[in-house]
Amino acid sequence: MTTSALLVNAKRLRYKWSLRQIFADLFAKTWMEPAVPFTVLVLLILGFALIVPHYLSVYNAQSLSRFFSEFGFVAIAMALTLMSGGIDLSVGSTFALCNFVALACFTLLGLPVPLAIAVTLAAGALLGAVNGVFIGFLRTRPFLTTLVTLIVYRGIYDLLSQRYSPAIVMSTASSKFWDWLGNGGFLGLPSTLCALIVLGVIGHILLSRSRLGWHLIAVGSSRRSARHAGISTEKVLFSTYVVSGFACAVGAVFFATRLNSTGPDVGENYALEMLAAVMIGGVSLAGGKGSIGRALIGTGIIFLISNGLAQLGYSGDVATAVNGAILLLAISIDVKWSKNRGKAIQKSYVNPTYVDYGALPDTRAGTGSPYAMNDRLTHSEAIGLNQIEGPEDVILDREGRLYGGTRLGTIVRFSGQNFEHREVFAHTGGRPLGLAFDKDDNLIVCVSGMGLYGVKPDGQVFKLTDETNRSWFKLVDDSRLKLTDDLDIGADGKIYFSEATTRFDLATWPVDGLEGRGSGRLVCYDPATRRTRTLVDNIRFCNGICMAHDNQSLLYAETFGMRLMRYWVAGPNKGRIEVVIGNLPGSPDNINRASDGGYWLALVAMRTPVTDIAMRHPGFRMRMIKRMPTDEWLLPNVNNGCIVKLDASCRPVTSYWDPSAESHPTLTSMREDRGYLYLGGLENNRIGRVKLEGADPSWVSSECYWGKRSSNTA
Repeated sequence: MTTSALLVNAKRLRYKWSLRQIFADLFAKTWMEPAVPFTVLVLLILGFALIVPHYLSVYNAQSLSRFFSEFGFVAIAMALTLMSGGIDLSVGSTFALCNFVALACFTLLGLPVPLAIAVTLAAGALLGAVNGVFIGFLRTRPFLTTLVTLIVYRGIYDLLSQRYSPAIVMSTASSKFWDWLGNGGFLGLPSTLCALIVLGVIGHILLSRSRLGWHLIAVGSSRRSARHAGISTEKVLFSTYVVSGFACAVGAVFFATRLNSTGPDVGENYALEMLAAVMIGGVSLAGGKGSIGRALIGTGIIFLISNGLAQLGYSGDVATAVNGAILLLAISIDVKWSKNRGKAIQKSYVNPTYVDYGALPDTRAGTGSPYAMNDRLTHSEAIGLNQIEGPEDVILDREGRLYGGTRLGTIVRFSGQNFEHREVFAHTGGRPLGLAFDKDDNLIVCVSGMGLYGVKPDGQVFKLTDETNRSWFKLVDDSRLKLTDDLDIGADGKIYFSEATTRFDLATWPVDGLEGRGSGRLVCYDPATRRTRTLVDNIRFCNGICMAHDNQSLLYAETFGMRLMRYWVAGPNKGRIEVVIGNLPGSPDNINRASDGGYWLALVAMRTPVTDIAMRHPGFRMRMIKRMPTDEWLLPNVNNGCIVKLDASCRPVTSYWDPSAESHPTLTSMREDRGYLYLGGLENNRIGRVKLEGADPSWVSSECYWGKRSSNTA
């Protein structure tokens, strides 16, 4: 092997096994952000275990978990208000006042423990409701409002504590249930921790699975957008602060049962500590981001630092200073990461690899090549000029009516002798791409970003599938369909469709080509079982799909692989994959049957020597993506595609061009029907039509699949 060949192979391996994509996928995972503070939490536990004697003993662990849980309830309260786009500086005062209410009900009034707890929880909810009324309904600023209630609640607590504290301490009231709440446990776990786990699980479910939780996150993300979406922001904010006060009251109940006393320092500095805790855990100060789990992780960090410093003999002032420094650090990280997270992921997400297509086929006019340039499409007829936007695929029904999707999420139907009548056939909600009729004349549609849908003859839209089986060895969950592209239907009714890429969407699909890795897949949906499964993956932009005339194999276009592939769905070769045509002169798009037993293949973009060189230099493409505007990226020519005619053996026979790029600047699909070839284009404002010489004028594309409709069919 020559030196140059060795260097090429080394470059292939270097970029094929690059770790950049792994890091990008990790950064994109939602659990990656809490993983960092969780690691800090574990390191703190291990660190203090080495420094502090008997730190991990059973007794100390139980004590720590009991104290931590009381903090945890207040942290949940703070986290909820931050996620709603607000803040609650009064959590410490609310906690202290609820502690007094619990003790007063039990020791002074002699109420039964359950009733005392109920009164305390109601008091906490009432204190939170005061904040909720001002912030939610009167639209006051959360910071100033809760600062005022902090002062008011603290003043009330100090007055009541000074007057009744001796009586509370001297009280002889007792209850086994009261003592169990403060110092008991269940299965070796403190009762406080058990309650925190229950409340945390309930809170997580409500936030992630309930309408109230979704509304809370929506309000926190953008109050104005939430209001325009029909969400009652006033009720959401009011409810959030009520729940915040309730959570503080729960923590106060356990605090009261454990200490049975009041004091001037109860709840003091809780606002600072809880704010630092939830933010270091990953709850954003800007709102709309966070979880109960993140809040508790951050609370664990702050609690361990404060407790560890105390056990090492440092005063509370030192812990307060450390918490303040942590809060400042958390705010800085929150602002910087929130602002630059997308950029950081983008820079690492795109991961070009080495691609060598081989020698560029000759497309010059008069060379005798089946790809030789000509002007067969230059004078093609325009249907629906300026009446349709971006018909990526086109199709005709049994009655000869012409259909095409639009960038506006509609399917337009043209009818009449010259297709002069236009109507909106259906609204899909997303951009329609691939089209195919099933045996019941339902129009099956690939909808970008949504999945596989069907449209009944009366225009009613129904969903078939929007997910497939998840890949085993990928960090990112790719079960949801992201960019369904084209489809075809087998004789048994199974629908085979392509998902062009699992990494990018319709707006950024060219980046997949620049990357050159292949994240597309061939998918099958079985209407009989309603199951969806992936047949082939790691395809370089899986695009056009066509069931072969014999229904034994499936042809699919690998757009950025510059080749046409075959997947055998039946027969002795079932499951086999083979290259039909490699090294095409352009990027293949849709493929459809021809009347003579052959096929039509669209080339949406043509290769050039410059783009081929760029594909062999991944580093160059990476620098181009990072440093140049999108409109200056080096991309294949998408304004001068062509249609390639294939024979029954899938050998290229001839081609159809529009070298002027005026009639049809982009060519993404074509459909033969009744002696004409109909042309679609992702960026075109028309549907083209060309008369085919020697084609069968009675050949109907849908009848090629399902036969002529019987006379007794309704």
